[in-house]
Amino acid sequence: MRDALAVAPGPVEIAGYDSGARPVAPPGGDLRTDGKRLRKLQQRLWAESTAGGRRRLLMVLQGMDTSGKGGVAKHVVGTLGPIGVQYTAFKAPTEEERKHDFLWRIRRQLPPPGVIAVFDRSHYEDVLVPRVHRTITEEEWQQRYDRINDFEAELVAGGTTVLKVMLNVGYDTQRERLLARLGDPDKHWKFNEKDLDERARWSEYQAAYSDLLERCNTPAAPWFVVPADSKKYRNWAVAELLRETLDELDPQFPQPPLDVPRLTARLAPPH
Repeated sequence: MRDALAVAPGPVEIAGYDSGARPVAPPGGDLRTDGKRLRKLQQRLWAESTAGGRRRLLMVLQGMDTSGKGGVAKHVVGTLGPIGVQYTAFKAPTEEERKHDFLWRIRRQLPPPGVIAVFDRSHYEDVLVPRVHRTITEEEWQQRYDRINDFEAELVAGGTTVLKVMLNVGYDTQRERLLARLGDPDKHWKFNEKDLDERARWSEYQAAYSDLLERCNTPAAPWFVVPADSKKYRNWAVAELLRETLDELDPQFPQPPLDVPRLTARLAPPH
């Protein structure tokens, strides 16, 4: 899956990625997530940290509105156990956050050892939105790309595996999903008219994402583009990316030097 969805080095044009594709989808269309395998790997990563292990994982989810960041959190991250998982949804910076460097609020949510952290939006929002809305100069957003690359290299050097996923939803699919929200009173709370203002800047966001994927696709923290028009495929593909990443880490349960026969004897029923 990682080979199929990895962004190739060099120039990137996000419009060239098919948002309706289904790379390496299993024959017969069985797109069920192997939640049992994911939970076992997560449990091993957490257990490893209890014996002094320093490894942890950060999954970054980026994408246009309706691309399914929340859906991935529910259907993929939701299959994991509650211990050792940390979910953060980044909104527009607060007044307090704007007083600090743009990475300040990100650093406050980084995972400790043994934890899988999921960022619903991330430090990349502080390049995408200011660039498209022209609230920072080109020199400033170019510098932020460099700072992000340095930041992610620092994380990796410190034991954090960074898994960056761009959920690529099509323009027509976004329209259908926004209309579906309007058509369901139970989903009106999810609708924000500002989303339509952002949709009107679609081409600008596509250009910004293309540059972002090119500039911040590094060996230490590569990007993966997941087609997101199909919700089932999207969720399955992200789960597979996470599973492959954890399989490569191959965390192991600690093996403390327990005297099992003696301890077993202590649990024998009284005579």
